[in-house]
Amino acid sequence: MTTVDETLDSDLETDEVEAPDEKRRSALGRLYHGETKYDFVGRMKIWMALSGTVILIGLISLTFRGLNFGIDFRGGTSWSFIAPNVSPQQVHNVMNKLGYSGATVEKLGGKTIQVQDRITGTTTAKETAAKDKITAGLASLAHVDVNGISVDDVGPTWGGYITTKALQALVVFFILTTLYITIRFEWKMAVGALAALVHDILVTVGIYSLSGFQVTPDTVVAFLTILGYSLYDTMVVFDRVHDNVSREGARGRMTYSSIVNLSMNQVLARSINTSLVAIMPILAVLLIGAQLLGATTLQYFGLALFIGLTTGAYSSIFIASPIVAALKEKEPRHKTIRARLEARGEANFNFSPDYVAKLSRSTSATDAPPTQAPKPKVNAKQIKSTVKIPSGSLIKPSGGSPISEDSAPNVGVKVEDSVEEQDIEIEVSKSQSSVKTAKNNQGKAQKNTKSGKKR
Repeated sequence: MTTVDETLDSDLETDEVEAPDEKRRSALGRLYHGETKYDFVGRMKIWMALSGTVILIGLISLTFRGLNFGIDFRGGTSWSFIAPNVSPQQVHNVMNKLGYSGATVEKLGGKTIQVQDRITGTTTAKETAAKDKITAGLASLAHVDVNGISVDDVGPTWGGYITTKALQALVVFFILTTLYITIRFEWKMAVGALAALVHDILVTVGIYSLSGFQVTPDTVVAFLTILGYSLYDTMVVFDRVHDNVSREGARGRMTYSSIVNLSMNQVLARSINTSLVAIMPILAVLLIGAQLLGATTLQYFGLALFIGLTTGAYSSIFIASPIVAALKEKEPRHKTIRARLEARGEANFNFSPDYVAKLSRSTSATDAPPTQAPKPKVNAKQIKSTVKIPSGSLIKPSGGSPISEDSAPNVGVKVEDSVEEQDIEIEVSKSQSSVKTAKNNQGKAQKNTKSGKKR
C-alpha cells in the first residue's frame, strides 16, 4: 500500500515536471489560478524592517512637528457665506494675501463656502482686527455686505470630547478583540492581530504628521473604521491558517511556517480584490469629488480611510501572520515536525494552493480503505464447510495440494503455520441461503491442529 510519504515524494516529482508550464504564466495568471507560493514568513525580517523604518520616521515627526489639529481640537473662528460662483481656490488666494495660508476652505452643498482658521475669540484687539480683516476680504470676494458673512467662534471642547470618546472606544475595541480571537483561535493569534492594529495606527498617524494633513473629528472616526477593516482582513487569514493546520498540520508533513505561507497565498487574491474594491470609491471621493468638483466635505474622512485601508491590507498579510508563525514555531510539537522535515530536506518547501489541492485529493484516495472483493457463492450441496485464513498462512488438505477459498474441498484441512494475532473465519453452510459465521479473535492456531471432517 502506498504511504503518504511516497505520495508526497511522487507528487513533488510531478510538480517539478510541471514547473515550466507554471513559469510561462504571468504573475496575475499564477495569482488567478492559485499557483502563487510566495514565502511571506521567510521574508519576515524585510517586512519588519520596512514597517519599523516607516514607524520610526513617523514617531520622529510626531516629536518635532506634531499633528495639524483642526479648530475643533484647538479652537478658532469659522466664516461661512453663500457664493455659488466662488471656488475654494479663490478663497485660498484671498487668505494667502491676508497672511493666513493655513486656513481650511470647504465648499458645502455647491453654494456655501466655509473658512476656518485658528484665530480664537476676541480676547485681544489684535485678534479682533484680524477677524474683521478676513471678514472684509471674504465679503469683497463674494460681492456681499460684511453682514452677509457668518462668523462663529469654535472652542476646543467638542474636539476634546471626541478625542476622549475615541480613546475609550479604542481601549474597549482592543479588549474585545483580544478576548474574541483568544476564544475563537488562541492567544498567539490575538497577539498577531493586536500588533497589526497598532502598526496601522502608528503608520497612519505618522503619515498625517509628515504630510501636515489636518486632523478633524472625521479623521478620528475614520481611524476607528479602518481598525475594523484591518481586523476583518486579518481574521480571514487566521481562519484559513486554522483550517490548514487541522488538515495539513495534523498529518505532520508541513511546518507551521509553510502552512501560514500556504494560507496567505490562498487568500492573497481575495485580499487584493477586497482592498481594491474598497479603495477605488475612496479614491473617487478624493480625486474627483474633492479636487475636480470641489466637494471637500468628506476629504479628511476619505483621506484617513485611504491610508488606513492600504496599511490594513499590508499588515494583515505581512505583519500579523508572520508574527503568529514565529510564535508557533517555538512550540515543542512544531519544533519536532520541523526537525523531522529538515532531516528529510523538506522543511522549507512552499507549496502553491493549486498543488496542495491536488495533493490532498491524491492522499485521500491513498488513505481510502481498499475495496473488498465479493464473497464467492457457496453451494451447500457441494461443500460442507470452508475455512478462510488471511494471506500468508499455509493451508493444505490432509494429503493434497493447497486449497483456496474458491475451491470446494471435501477433505479435512489442517493449519501448517501459526497465524497468531490474526482472525480465522469458519463458515458452516446450513443451506444455500443460510450461513453462520464464527470468528476466532485469539487467532493462536498451533501446528498440526486439525479441523473439518470428510464429508
